[in-house]
Amino acid sequence: MSVSAAYRHCERIVRARARNFSYGIRLLPPPKRRALSAVYAFARRIDDIGDGDAPALQRLAGLADARDALREAVPDHTDLVLVALRDAARRYPIPMDAFEELIDGCVADVRGASYESSEDLLYYCRCVAGSVGRLSLGVFGSEEPAEAAPLADALGVALQLTNILRDVREDRRIGRIYLPAEDLKRFGCALNVDPDGRFTDAPEDLTELMRYEADQARVWYERGVRLLPLLDRRSAACAAAMTGIYRSLLDRIAADPVRALGTRLSLSTWDKTLVAARALTGARR
Repeated sequence: MSVSAAYRHCERIVRARARNFSYGIRLLPPPKRRALSAVYAFARRIDDIGDGDAPALQRLAGLADARDALREAVPDHTDLVLVALRDAARRYPIPMDAFEELIDGCVADVRGASYESSEDLLYYCRCVAGSVGRLSLGVFGSEEPAEAAPLADALGVALQLTNILRDVREDRRIGRIYLPAEDLKRFGCALNVDPDGRFTDAPEDLTELMRYEADQARVWYERGVRLLPLLDRRSAACAAAMTGIYRSLLDRIAADPVRALGTRLSLSTWDKTLVAARALTGARR
């Protein structure tokens, strides 16, 4: 298969699977769009293995296989995602070892890790999302890479914290609790559910917990958006679109935490398109 075919395959994955990130990726010029699509496609593969329905041992083996494939000097020519990713890594300074951090985070998920403190959760977020922020920065490029890298990491953490708050109910259904145990104790919550899947904690306690966690995420957004002036206009627009979509989602969660705990909130296609358009027109010229 040609490299062009490999990139087209990755772009199809983005269109089909990246419900939020695709709105930012499409704002990039074609070469960077293709490269970031390859990054996303391999990250998506890792996530899918970790979140799959296979037995835990089988998923751990799949993640080990992904790690081994990443380390191969020459990718399997039939693996279109890896063909595209290797080509992208030749063209851009993509920190490929960050994928190993993502794999580490997915391994923690498969093993059912829980988090006692906010520092514990932060480490996990840096593995599964800060890594993606740094991978994306490799494609975006910056004249101040040492300054930009921790900001890209912070933006990834902010997005992951938003994901966690959006998915509290869905995660609880499969036995996962990401919110730190010390925070649950602080607000008198256990996140136990009744036979209908509804949380049994007092709504007012859940509301305080969720708004506290949303405030923590906002701190990371404030830090992460300092990345935007360090990027070129189109890359800044891409990052701003992703950030805007997730910040809007976070605002909705914080505005009505009880509703967010009862259903999976999302933005409409129109809302996402509007955020992306504003990101492009508002990006630094």
